[in-house]
Amino acid sequence: MPQLRQFYMDGQWISPSSDAVIPFSNPATEGEIGSIAAGTSQDVDRAVAAARRAFGAFSITTPAERRDLLQRIVALMEARAEELAQAMTREMGTAISFARSAQVPFGIAHMRAAMDVLADYEFITRRGTTAIVREPIGVCGLITPWNWPLYQINAKVAPAIAAGCTIVLKPSELSPLSAMLFAQIMHDAGTPAGVFNLVTGTGKDAGAAIAAHPDIDMVSITGSVRAGVLVAQAAAPTVKRVVQELGGKSPNILLSDADFEKVVPLGIASAFRNAGQSCSAPTRMIVPAERLEEVEAIARRYADTLVVGDPQDERTDLGPVANKAQFLRVQHMIEVGINEGAKLLCGGPGRPQGLIEGHFAQPTIFSGVTPHMRIAQEEIFGPVLCILPYASEDEAIAIANDTVYGLGGHVQSGDHERARQVARRIRSGQVHINHPSWDAHAAFGGYKQSGNGREYGVFGLEECLETKAVLGYYPS
Repeated sequence: MPQLRQFYMDGQWISPSSDAVIPFSNPATEGEIGSIAAGTSQDVDRAVAAARRAFGAFSITTPAERRDLLQRIVALMEARAEELAQAMTREMGTAISFARSAQVPFGIAHMRAAMDVLADYEFITRRGTTAIVREPIGVCGLITPWNWPLYQINAKVAPAIAAGCTIVLKPSELSPLSAMLFAQIMHDAGTPAGVFNLVTGTGKDAGAAIAAHPDIDMVSITGSVRAGVLVAQAAAPTVKRVVQELGGKSPNILLSDADFEKVVPLGIASAFRNAGQSCSAPTRMIVPAERLEEVEAIARRYADTLVVGDPQDERTDLGPVANKAQFLRVQHMIEVGINEGAKLLCGGPGRPQGLIEGHFAQPTIFSGVTPHMRIAQEEIFGPVLCILPYASEDEAIAIANDTVYGLGGHVQSGDHERARQVARRIRSGQVHINHPSWDAHAAFGGYKQSGNGREYGVFGLEECLETKAVLGYYPS
């Protein structure tokens, strides 16, 4: 295990510039389990300098060489999968079964997707006598969140490596264990010194320094809208590229011909996965008004089957939410829903029965929600679902599009062509029809205040590339 109070820079673990530390806790017990170094702008300067020195040599490596590096990283992540899963269960409370089945393997899938893209991506294409050359953008500053800590690191690091960029990563200070293990994997995989650098710290200090740094060419952040705005503002004076994957309030439209006994439980499971802490979670279930009571009955039955408890127990479906601030936010928004007059089907404020400590929230479902209630407009980021009735298909689509967000969307229908037509009208970066399998190559990103730019597969790679036109490259 690497030293938690050190940074990884220039191919080695080094001491920080100050003695300041940030403690972090196990959300299932609320007990402190460690502390990390609080990075400063001076620490970011050192990491950026290492990345800049390494860029010249790494940017001209071949795609085959970069693919081999990614393969070594994948092999080590697979070998250490259980250690990574256990780290995430300790640091952010994700149920161990979910960490093993989703958090770790989906992260690895981003590395594999980058390898797939490198196998046949054309970095030089021809247009008449002109060559269109795609080149690495430079030093990438990557800022990742606490809710999918390893997954989001991989989603950003993999395309940057594939492109030939060098990296300064600031993981969330609330879930640093998996990031530290990942840094050790990068070292053990033989990543050239300076290609990958890690600085821990707060967004206010280390994150802001990354966003504003003149020698960082691109910054990519996954986080809240507020954090994304601050990063964009800090980045603006240096005119660097900014990629933002921010908040969401994703709709799930159930059309009248859907199999409700199937899609209602699947919709709740999707909304509540990772204890509801997913920016693209479909937390607004939009259903035909004439079938609202049927949906409510199915929802109650399914919610009763969910097991909330010790995240180390393999039988647990939902562990705690990841930190105290988020727990308090979830509790507040449940009270808001009650005060707004929404119908509380199950759950409510407070911990589930029998749990006396930890940031555990009750799986909560509101029905009879109207589009302008706060619980239908604001991202809650916990196991809270809103059921909204509609009178017509056009109204369902209008409700789906009636937020400041546009990250994800879902459509359920027995008629695939009908579902396609509705999906085309939803204003979001992704839409899922009838709960398809997850796809590491599908472009991911948002419309409106859900962000700018796209991640995953070839789309993530191209965010890390510049475009150069070389006229006269080919003889006429």
